[in-house]
Amino acid sequence: MKASQSLLVLIVGNVAGLPHPGQREPTCQHVSLNVSTNVWKTYSLYPNPVYKAQVLSAAQTIQDPILKKKAFKVAEVGSFLWMCVTWPPSSLRNLYGSSLNSPSRPRNNATAISTIDAFVADVPCDRVIGIVLQGLDTGYCSAPRFRTVEAETYRKEFINPLATLLTSHPSTAFALILEPETLPIMVLNSDLSTCKPLATSYRTNVAYALQTLNLPNVVIYLDAGHGGNLGWESNLAPAASELAAVYSAAGRPSQLRGFAVNIGGWNAWDLSPGEFDTTREAPRNRAQNEMRFVALLGRLLGENGTPNHAVMDTSRNGVPGLRYEWGDWCNVDGAGFGRFPSAEGTGLELADAFIWAKGGGVSDGTSDASAVSYDAFCGKLGAFKPSPEKGEWNQAYFEMLLENAHPYIRVDTIP
Repeated sequence: MKASQSLLVLIVGNVAGLPHPGQREPTCQHVSLNVSTNVWKTYSLYPNPVYKAQVLSAAQTIQDPILKKKAFKVAEVGSFLWMCVTWPPSSLRNLYGSSLNSPSRPRNNATAISTIDAFVADVPCDRVIGIVLQGLDTGYCSAPRFRTVEAETYRKEFINPLATLLTSHPSTAFALILEPETLPIMVLNSDLSTCKPLATSYRTNVAYALQTLNLPNVVIYLDAGHGGNLGWESNLAPAASELAAVYSAAGRPSQLRGFAVNIGGWNAWDLSPGEFDTTREAPRNRAQNEMRFVALLGRLLGENGTPNHAVMDTSRNGVPGLRYEWGDWCNVDGAGFGRFPSAEGTGLELADAFIWAKGGGVSDGTSDASAVSYDAFCGKLGAFKPSPEKGEWNQAYFEMLLENAHPYIRVDTIP
């Protein structure tokens, strides 16, 4: 079973001309997050200005007045910014490509840091900046020419500069999600020799990241895939063991709160019966929705003393029951925006909040079978077509997400 495709690029933009959703109060105090509590009940997610700029640009081209208002509503929704390294690490690019119409695109990690640094001043005191970090690998470890990023590069060019940035803004709260999809890939391919270097890299470098980013104004979650890949009986215990091991290797950092789900691929939160509950394989996977998965993995983590609270991405899971198999991850046709970020209504004590980690409208991958980057999952029956290259804006897909959003996006408060 194939794990969801990871985004392997840097999501930042030239902040010149980007919208400024809020204005910081002049009296913001130094932040000291008590991660033994649910910080999302105090802080709400800040609208990523790069994604907001995209959505506002997309809204201008929408003719339907109701749909246009829905797009403006989505522009104000909090979302995470992705910082990702490609190979070689000095060659970084902007995932959003030309859709930002930026005359200059970031080419190195220093530009990523300066981009974040530029908009921090506009973040209100009661907001948290969300950042997804993905810097360990360059693709699926079973693929040809797969290479992991060298530890020294990962630390010096990726983690250390970010730690300096976070330290320089002690009055701003940050939420970090570390290395989406790496854990599922490790667990699902533990028997492949080509994937063993990735596992070694994860165990050493994520421990370093946890130690270095363990700052008072930061709350950290380790990615744990979703029920479709790590919810199987054979995968749950190994996943919990790996998370516990890296937590211990890092010296049991105080700012780790738990794990994140639905970041690379997605699953319904509380759909019952689950999407694949009636299949022949269902007895081997009790995590038929993410609520069950969080409860199952959270119990195992709690038993070994590892922080076990979770956040869950709901940016594109508003319409369940669309997939033909668990592995369908690429531009799922018929999808809709899901619940807006909130700490309310999860229905599970271990679930801290719903979040938007991935910006809806950004392509998962191209449906062009002749493209070098083509992945067969992007050409399957249940994948939206046509779709552009991974990371490029897909206007038609974005409008579909708006139309199919569930809960329904209310626009009566928008002029």
